Amino acid sequence: MTDAPEPSLARIAALAGAAVAALRAGAARTETLADLEPERRVLGITRAARMVPRGRVWRLGVLLLDDAGDVLAAGRVVRAERPARRSVPAATVAEQRALRAAAVKGGIPEGETVNFDASAIDLDELARAGASGPLVLRDGEVFVRWSPAQPDALTALDGYLADRVDLLVHPPAGA
Repeated sequence: MTDAPEPSLARIAALAGAAVAALRAGAARTETLADLEPERRVLGITRAARMVPRGRVWRLGVLLLDDAGDVLAAGRVVRAERPARRSVPAATVAEQRALRAAAVKGGIPEGETVNFDASAIDLDELARAGASGPLVLRDGEVFVRWSPAQPDALTALDGYLADRVDLLVHPPAGA
């Protein structure tokens, strides 16, 4: 950890702001950010699980960026899809189908990509502990842990954002 993390934290805000400006200028594709409300009973009636939209975000790998420049740690992602009766070979497949249906139940258009279980990056924790979500602070520099399974899979935040923004603004042919 560094003795003076404040300049590094200010740099995160500056990099996020520049990324938002580039994504807006390039008319990059956004995705829905939602909260999952689990199935529950209301007055004895079961209310199906649903996803409640919170806004739009740009997915930048392990990070999500909203229009205000707030950085979130990416959680899970599904594509909204109406429920269909099919034989279910595995519990994980059934769970995935239920999540897709919950997105549609929440009013998200079918076919839309939905991010949920995202968590805010806590800049105070980053300054105090040297890490928050996928962001890591080392020697005054901010890094992104791009693979949660590999603690040393770090890359500088500025280069990571530049690469991810460029991919969204100029997607490869056929993507």
